[in-house]
Parts: sequence; C-alpha cells; structure tokens
Amino acid sequence: MLVDSQQIIDALIETLAMTGFSLLFSTLIGLPLGVLLVITRKGHLWENAIIFNILNGVVNIFRSVPFIILMVAIVPLTRLIVGTSIGTAAAVVPLVFYAGPYIARLIENSLLEVDPGVIEAAEAMGATPTQIIFKFIVPEALSSLVLSLTIATVGLVGASAMAGAVGGGGLGDLAITYGYQRFDTLVMIITVTILVVLVQGLQSSGNLLSKKIRRR
Repeated sequence: MLVDSQQIIDALIETLAMTGFSLLFSTLIGLPLGVLLVITRKGHLWENAIIFNILNGVVNIFRSVPFIILMVAIVPLTRLIVGTSIGTAAAVVPLVFYAGPYIARLIENSLLEVDPGVIEAAEAMGATPTQIIFKFIVPEALSSLVLSLTIATVGLVGASAMAGAVGGGGLGDLAITYGYQRFDTLVMIITVTILVVLVQGLQSSGNLLSKKIRRR
C-alpha cells in the first residue's frame, strides 16, 4: 500500500470537515428557501405567485446541474470567496451551491406533509403567520425534517468524495490519486469501506433520531 494510516485519517477528517461545513451553510440557505417555497405557493399563508415562481425556477436550475459541472463552472466565484479553487475549503463553496437547493426541496416536501388541519387550528387560535410557521408547522414536521437532512448529509458525503476528482481533498482525492492513478487496489477498497461505514452510520443515526422525535 502506497499510503499510511495517517494519510487515511487526514483524508477522513477532510471529508468530515467538508461535509459538516457544507451541511451547515447549505442548511442556512435551504431552510428559509424551503419555508418560502411552501408559504408563498397558491393557497398558503403568504401566497405570492411571483416570489414562488422565481424561487422555484432558481432551485430547479441549480438542481439540474450535475455537481462536477457546477464545481468547475463556479471556479471564479470559489476563488473570490476562499482565494483558491483547490483544497478542502474550496470544495465547500460548490458543495453549498449544490446542496442548498436540494435541501430546500427536501424541506419543502417535509413541510407540505403537515396536515392542513394544523394550520387551520392555529389560525383559529389567532396565531400570526410567523407563529404558525415556527410554532406549528416546523415542530409538526420535525421528524420528517430530520430524515430530510439525513438524506442531504449522505448526499454531501458522496459529493465530497466526487470533489476529490478535481483536487477537493478528502477520501475521494485519496482514492483517485492512489487507488486509481497508481493502481493501489487496497487504498480503493479502504476508502470505499470507510465511506460505506460513514454513510451507514449517518443514516442509522438520522433514522433513530427521527423515530425518537415521532414518539414524543
């Protein structure tokens, strides 16, 4: 094997860092976007066809672009934000642009699952639209939101590995540089195994947390 255990550990830390920071920033973007996509749609709290159609179009555009193409397309923006287009920090920028709209859609779907009767009951009690969103709709959809963010996290792990193909660092970079380009099969097997275990752990944790929330 051409790499040592420390290189594998460093690559894992880079992957976790990329996934963690990307999830944080993309959730900060996707959560309000998802809420707006719900409340501005026809027949909802703040119905506004113009805002809904603009947001819907923007989300659809970003979601239709494959991550590897998006990563290359926004290289100038990445350089502007972090000063480079290579490395873990640089990979976070396209990951956020990739995952933000995806999370918005997941959150939109989760919020739309809430029984309309909950909203009607909140309105009957005199709750304001803001109170209805954050004290009724979001808490009611919390279990589904956890599952949605779990799905997004798993997707980010896969995308972060793909970022390694263009110098993004992490396990993907290790697998490409040593496993593929230098024909080190063992490195490839190890990186794939780590990614599988990581994804399984994340999915199981998300499922467990969602189940606990649902039982409350």
